[in-house]
Amino acid sequence: MSETTRQRPVRIGTRSSPLALAQAHEVKQRLLAAHTCYAESDIEIVPMSTKGDRIQNRALSELGGKGLFTEEIENGLLDGSLDIAVHSMKDMPTVLPDGLGIICMLEREDVRDTFISDKAPSLAALAPGALVGTASLRRQAQVLRQRPDLRVETFRGNVQTRLRKLHEGVADATLLALAGLNRLGMTDVATAIIDSDTMLPAIAQGALGIEARLGDAEMSRLLLPLDHAGTRHCVNAERALLAALDGSCRTPIAGLATLRDGRIRLRGEILTPDGRLHHTTEREGPVSDAAAMGWDAGEELRRRGGPDFFRT
Repeated sequence: MSETTRQRPVRIGTRSSPLALAQAHEVKQRLLAAHTCYAESDIEIVPMSTKGDRIQNRALSELGGKGLFTEEIENGLLDGSLDIAVHSMKDMPTVLPDGLGIICMLEREDVRDTFISDKAPSLAALAPGALVGTASLRRQAQVLRQRPDLRVETFRGNVQTRLRKLHEGVADATLLALAGLNRLGMTDVATAIIDSDTMLPAIAQGALGIEARLGDAEMSRLLLPLDHAGTRHCVNAERALLAALDGSCRTPIAGLATLRDGRIRLRGEILTPDGRLHHTTEREGPVSDAAAMGWDAGEELRRRGGPDFFRT
């Protein structure tokens, strides 16, 4: 791209947690590597506090869902005080504010979950009645499906806060995304890595998306070298599944799309919060059909679950 001198730095909006900041710095360093005429001072990271970060004593499902982590940042994009925003795609609602879009996705990190405990080497080895803390309804439901004898409780906070609570004995075990631990350089805290066949990940887990104003040609050109088409196709399939289910933080939904030789394999799962009932589906087809496959899979799961599935 042709480079011109900007009147002010490119401003990157992000949540202020250590993981969110690590993700924003990763984007900054990739931009500097892709555009060597830019100096460190030409790209500024702007940490922001969101409602989802500020309220830690209630489950996300009680507060209104995923938009809690994006509203303040998206307002900055809309009013022009920010140029781009870095998000964990699993935190993003399927419908974005008018005028905004995800215009770039970085190559996806490891999608798997991790089990963390100083009481047992794996979820299967936890003592009956042990307490697992997690903020994810999806993980709660999957834990109870595998181990209905366990107890689960809401465990909010960033990675460091959850690990501190665990070491203080608030819970016997917790579950965290391996992608986040990798980005923080903290993989050593994982007791075990859980295969995606055992615990299907959250929709878009491990993927970073960059949001910007639609029609901002300068930001589109700036971000083009960072975009990973394979990740984008897979995440689009997963998010189409989520959209068809009208899913949010209130519903235990899992999904994973993988790409090989130009074909996408998509797996989806819905569960009741207690883990007693679940439905799964799978699709495979050309990458050009990614979103259509996701929507079709989501509609199938919705039909199979029925209107009262998530109220069971």
